[in-house]
Amino acid sequence: MTNLPADSHVHSEWSWDTLTGSMAGSCERAVEIGLPVIAFTEHVDHTSWRVPATGPYASSELTAAADPDGLLHPPAFDAAGYLAAIEHCRERFPGLRILTGLEIGEPHWYREQIAKILAGGAFDRVLGSLHCLPDGDGHAEPWALFPHRDPAGLVREYLAEIPRMVAGDDPFAVLAHIDYPLRFWPADRSGPFDPASFEDEFRYALRATAESGRALEINTRIPLDPTILAWWHEEGGPAVSFGSDAHRPELVAHGFREAAAMADAYGFRPGRTPYDLWSRVD
Repeated sequence: MTNLPADSHVHSEWSWDTLTGSMAGSCERAVEIGLPVIAFTEHVDHTSWRVPATGPYASSELTAAADPDGLLHPPAFDAAGYLAAIEHCRERFPGLRILTGLEIGEPHWYREQIAKILAGGAFDRVLGSLHCLPDGDGHAEPWALFPHRDPAGLVREYLAEIPRMVAGDDPFAVLAHIDYPLRFWPADRSGPFDPASFEDEFRYALRATAESGRALEINTRIPLDPTILAWWHEEGGPAVSFGSDAHRPELVAHGFREAAAMADAYGFRPGRTPYDLWSRVD
């Protein structure tokens, strides 16, 4: 497999939520499939949320990690240990370009904490992600909100938070998975998701992101609806990156051929080097 774009969104054992991650295993997979560049964008989260006691997202691991009140507080990121592991893999896989990175959850809510982490090392790929929304006196992820919230209203609330997240000068270059809530969309009670029903909200979020100068990630955890990518180009989006969001080595670069073909069809082309973002063409 050749001519794949860089996978700029991969997790390893250095992400707190990755029980089956392996930095070395992901590098081995990258070499196996001919991936030129891999970026380990480990989770940096500060938002606490309630662990589900029942239902499809309940797990003994999450329950064990929660405090006595059932709240999960993401642990601190071990930047020194992570950077040492990166150097070890660079020595072990000299033909693979290995980038450092972070995926920062809700960066606009935790500016001081994130500034301290970024001061601790050089990070090549920094993603900004919106994982949680307010829920009563706390916060929750979409999968925990859909069962007791109006699904359409929840998606609109999520998209309305994106412009607030990209409005400042927070140091992230890529907006990750703008379609994150759709991973959990309750099609059994709401029918298939139709982006056209949310065109104004998507366009507003995309336009704000484009005006901030940031790139949009094509996250292949679920296929990005091509309509959203078309809107990104129409709203002036300057570039795209590609991310598998892999938490297991075998998922590195999953769906990248299809994603690259879609990006090309909607006006984005590779840069001069394999690790460059794909820029728009008009």
